[in-house]
Amino acid sequence: MAIYIKISRKDIFSIEKKFNLGKIISYNGIKKGIENTNYLLKTKNQKYILTIFGKRVEKKDIPFFINLMSKLNKFKINCPVPQRNKKGNSLFYIKNKPAVIVSFVEGKDKSKLTIKNCYDIGKNVAKLHNVSKKIKLYRKNSMSLTSWQKILNKIGNNCKIINPNLKEIMKENLKDIKNKWPKNLSNGIIHGDLFIDNIFFKKNKLHGYIDFYFASNDYFMYEIAICINALCFDKKNNKFIFNKAKSKNLIKGYSRLRRLSEKDKTSLNVLCRGAALRYLLTRTYDYLNTPKSAVIKIKNPREYIQKLKVHNQFNNFKNYYN
Repeated sequence: MAIYIKISRKDIFSIEKKFNLGKIISYNGIKKGIENTNYLLKTKNQKYILTIFGKRVEKKDIPFFINLMSKLNKFKINCPVPQRNKKGNSLFYIKNKPAVIVSFVEGKDKSKLTIKNCYDIGKNVAKLHNVSKKIKLYRKNSMSLTSWQKILNKIGNNCKIINPNLKEIMKENLKDIKNKWPKNLSNGIIHGDLFIDNIFFKKNKLHGYIDFYFASNDYFMYEIAICINALCFDKKNNKFIFNKAKSKNLIKGYSRLRRLSEKDKTSLNVLCRGAALRYLLTRTYDYLNTPKSAVIKIKNPREYIQKLKVHNQFNNFKNYYN
């Protein structure tokens, strides 16, 4: 989440006319995240999130996100509920950009996860995956393996300011990961971006998820790989150190509700390498191309150089679990 598009009281008045939310007494931009523009809207009794979609979200995909969140709520997965306007539509336009308004999920993200938190996240991700098998929706992952070469081509040689060898690191890893990428793993709808700031806790219990705008159909184990990268490293003096206890408990919690096959386990290392490379690529691109006018905290891609290096030193499931 971020603030690229600034809105005015006139825009808020237009929202009040289109939706039955009541009078909006305040609207404040949210700086977290990197892709869409987000505002916290407050009425007398309720809070909502206004999302104005950015360049990586295609208009044709937005109905998928809206329908997915609506269906997940019906299956008791706590996530934002898309609000419908007076014409019955959730998708509308503001500043000529597609937008949605969703309910506010109570709770907040944690700055640091415990081993127990990782177990609970794993268990709840498995629940999300089990539910997703019952939802008849499909969206191809626009940030999957097939898209990474295009991102690398767009980055060019400017990435030398991040690391003199970065282009070569990404190029070599992409080639090797492509050759080793698994086929025919168990799949369905994944969240696709389960970072610590997209997982909300309330009274130290996992309460819900936000930001489903990278959700798609992909391997369930790829979601686990994203989670290991996002949640199972500890930062110490600008170094990211792999926490095996967190990884083990994440997988242990997940396995309580979804049994991992031998094929799933064998694939984990290359999927972790792939997830690290995916975020290294997109963060590098955003680091080099985010406009200075954007109210946003730019995420440092160097974190994922370190994480990719760790995964490259591993070669089997035991590195993440035993």
